[in-house]
Amino acid sequence: MSRQGSRLDSKKVSSELLTLTYGALVSQMLRDFENVDDVNKQLERVGYNMGMRLIEDYLSRTNSLRCHDMKDTAEKIQQAFRMYLNIQPTVSNWATTGDEFSLIFETNPLAEFVELPSDVGNLRYSAILCGCIRGALEMVQLEVQSWFVQDHLKGDVNTEVRVKFIRRLEDAIPAGED
Repeated sequence: MSRQGSRLDSKKVSSELLTLTYGALVSQMLRDFENVDDVNKQLERVGYNMGMRLIEDYLSRTNSLRCHDMKDTAEKIQQAFRMYLNIQPTVSNWATTGDEFSLIFETNPLAEFVELPSDVGNLRYSAILCGCIRGALEMVQLEVQSWFVQDHLKGDVNTEVRVKFIRRLEDAIPAGED
């Protein structure tokens, strides 16, 4: 006998589960750390570690080749957001040098059910996203900076993350393994 009822969309369930558990994580960090700046650093560090692991899954699912320039990198970041969070940021605001761009999110899935209290005004609630971008790109030998320019939680219309290329990292062979 088969089970009656509707099938759940696993991508949507995963995204909503992440949204709710992420809020609980941030709330717990705010209780554990005395300083909001320390919470910001921890959120960015958690994202960095996630990005270092997510890149392997992304590469195996997409069979992506090495990025040739930052435009290619931006497209793959956009694709990764679509794959893992079921959102597609707009890539825009390119620097004239071609080494810096913005990801514009009309909605931020991490901040869907969130209102920030006034006493944590400098909290970068979604800092995990910046850390994730930085960690993933570092694993493919790209050092970047990423930061929030606008945040919907702070009253801005959109959420904007800026990504800036710093340098290409050289493959390093561990000492004694030449």
